[in-house]
Amino acid sequence: MPELSRSQIAVYGAVAVALLLLGARAIRAEGSNGSDYQSGSSFDSGSTGDGFAVDASGAGGDVVVDVTGAVARPGVYRLPAGARVTDAVGRAGGATGGALLEAINLAARLADGQQVVVPKRGPGGAPLAATGAAAEEGPISLGSATAEQLDTIDGIGPVTAQKIVEYRDQRGGLASVDQLDQMSGIGPATMQSLRARLQP
Repeated sequence: MPELSRSQIAVYGAVAVALLLLGARAIRAEGSNGSDYQSGSSFDSGSTGDGFAVDASGAGGDVVVDVTGAVARPGVYRLPAGARVTDAVGRAGGATGGALLEAINLAARLADGQQVVVPKRGPGGAPLAATGAAAEEGPISLGSATAEQLDTIDGIGPVTAQKIVEYRDQRGGLASVDQLDQMSGIGPATMQSLRARLQP
């Protein structure tokens, strides 16, 4: 094997140092996620950590969502525009063992200011109802509401609640409560109740 000249060794050494610096920079960038909103002044940002990639190309901004319920780290998180409910659940540390994930649409697109509620599994596998007057009167997330939660709204029965869930799921989520006005069977009075109790 021919011996390398000093100039070749210098070139190879420079290339190796450059590769090491690039690798160190990539590792540092990957490890420096933003902090959780509850524990710092900025929202959580970066990769979802659950293997789901979010295509934010041409997205035009981020969304900030509140993830609560049966997740490991409930809190407020910043995600790229175009992110889905599954990305928000993953950002919050994933669902806990008692989570009833099949009760929410994990594929629904997130809207800015949305609250994602992961319900807990109750006896017989049914979602546990929220307790207390505040839970009954508080806003319900349109993006993750179950038919049972929608049924608690004045003027919405079980059939209409199920139709709303199906309408939302067919469209991959709804960005506004006003989109429900396009459904047949929902009149002005019902829309007023929906606007009062639902949030995007």
